[in-house]
Amino acid sequence: MKMFDLDDPASFAAIDKSGMGQLILDLPAQCRRAWEKAVRLTLPTSYSTVDKIVILGMGGSAIGGDLLKAAVGPLKKPQIFVHRDYDLPEFIDANTLVIASSYSGNTEETLSGFNQALDRDCKKLVFSSGGKLTAPAHDHNVPVFVIDFVSPPRAALGYSLLPLLAVMQNLGLIRGKSAEVESAIEALTKFNEKWQPGSPQSANKAKRLALTLHSKIPVIYSAGILSDVGRRWKTQINENSKAWAFCEVLPELNHNAVLGYSFPSDMKEKMFVVLLRCPDLHPRTLIRYQITGELLSRHAIPHEYIDIEGTNTLTYILGLVLLGDWVSYYLALLYGTDPSPVPEIDLLKQRLSEAK
Repeated sequence: MKMFDLDDPASFAAIDKSGMGQLILDLPAQCRRAWEKAVRLTLPTSYSTVDKIVILGMGGSAIGGDLLKAAVGPLKKPQIFVHRDYDLPEFIDANTLVIASSYSGNTEETLSGFNQALDRDCKKLVFSSGGKLTAPAHDHNVPVFVIDFVSPPRAALGYSLLPLLAVMQNLGLIRGKSAEVESAIEALTKFNEKWQPGSPQSANKAKRLALTLHSKIPVIYSAGILSDVGRRWKTQINENSKAWAFCEVLPELNHNAVLGYSFPSDMKEKMFVVLLRCPDLHPRTLIRYQITGELLSRHAIPHEYIDIEGTNTLTYILGLVLLGDWVSYYLALLYGTDPSPVPEIDLLKQRLSEAK
C-alpha cells in the first residue's frame, strides 16, 4: 500500500476533517491572544499572599499547570501543584489558590474538586469556556477567566498555560515574563515556517520524524523542564495519532528502564526512542542522555535525539511542544485517521454518566 504523501497538503483535508492542522499552525497567535487577555484579568489583592497554587485539571486542561511549573522554575513560594483526581488534597488552606481548569467546564474530576473547594477556606479561580463549572463560580463570586477559543481542549494549550503565567505575574508572584512570552511567540512563528504542511519533507523535521515513527511504538525520554513536554508528546500521539506511546523521565529511567532493553527481544524492532533535549538541563543529566543513547545502541534499539533552538526556558518548552504536536498530526495522516475525534474518551464519558 502506498504511503500517504506528506508533501501534498491539498490532500490533508480529506483526513483532517475538523482542521486540527490549522489549530496547530495558529498556536503562536493563540498564545498571544491568551496572554493579552489574561494580563488584563483583575483579581482580589488578597490572592497575592498565597503560598500554594493547586491547579485542578485533567488531560489538555492539566498540561498547562505541568508546563507552568517548568516555566517559572523553582520558587520559594508559591509552591505549585497539579491535581488530577476527585478529592482535594488535605493541605489546602487560606493561603492556597485553587484554580479549576476545565476547557469544557464539565470535567467531572475537576467539578468534584472545585465543589469541595467552595466549602473550604481558600482562594479560588476558574478557567473555562462555560459548562457546569461557571454557574457555581458565579454563585460564589469566584473570578472566572473565560476561554473564548473553540477547539478540542488539547489544542487550546495557549489558554491553559499563558493565563497561568499571567495570573502569577499580575499577583506579583513572579516578575518579568512579558519579554520571555513575546520571545517565545516569535520563536514559535519561525518554527512553524519549518514544520508546517507547506514545508517539504526534505527540510521538515516534524514530517521526517513522523515517517520514522510510523508503525513503531514511540517512547519519549525527557528530563527537567522538559519532563512534562515528554508527557505532552505521549498524549498527543495517543489522542491525535490514535497510537500507542509511552514516556519516561531522566535521571529516574537510568535506575530502572535501561534494564528493560533486553526482553522481549522481538520488541526492539517495533520500538523507537525519542530523546528530547535542551541546553537548560542539568549538565550531569545531559551526560546521562549521551550514555543512555550508547546503551540503546548497544541493544540495537533505534532512537533519535531531538534538540531545540532558543534563548529562554519558555521557548524550549513551547518549541518542543509545537514540534510534538506537528509530529502527532503528520503521524495521524500517515495512519489515515482524523486527528480531532476521540471516540474512546467520548464512550468512556457516556458510560460514566450512565453509572451515576
